[in-house]
Amino acid sequence: MASTRDDDVLSRLAGNRDGPAFLAPHHLAAAQRLEQLVRRAQLAPRVTVSYDLANVGGRARSGNGVETASDGAADARLRLSRIASALPADCWGVLFDVCGLGKGLQLIETERRWPRRSAKLVLRIGLDQLASQFGLSPQATGSGTGTRHWLEERLPLIAEDAASVG
Repeated sequence: MASTRDDDVLSRLAGNRDGPAFLAPHHLAAAQRLEQLVRRAQLAPRVTVSYDLANVGGRARSGNGVETASDGAADARLRLSRIASALPADCWGVLFDVCGLGKGLQLIETERRWPRRSAKLVLRIGLDQLASQFGLSPQATGSGTGTRHWLEERLPLIAEDAASVG
């Protein structure tokens, strides 16, 4: 899944020491949600041997593993499909490569033959759109009614009757 390299990419873009950060906290929250969704969808390539008896003996299985996926994984795949269809193809590709596969931006640019620093911009555009899909914004907004309490008014600590007895 997402490796420490992925974390380095996002944290490096979020923690710019020289000026304002390139990625805001809502971008990081959207990336984290996407990473969790990809993990739940079980879409990461396998790097170890599977000892699952259902796959032994050359049994035919669909390429995407839907037959063996749990309901949670199937639901996560459906949600990812909806997210992907709502985003531009390049934005979705970069988001999935960074958050799902843990690729670095330089590798993405090399694979796609893009100019330098272009994946960084596409990543931010994708994270902007993804954050808005998740309902995340740069500023916290609320109802504006102020602080509410569960009691209408504060109760006295010591009852007035008990104070006058002494």
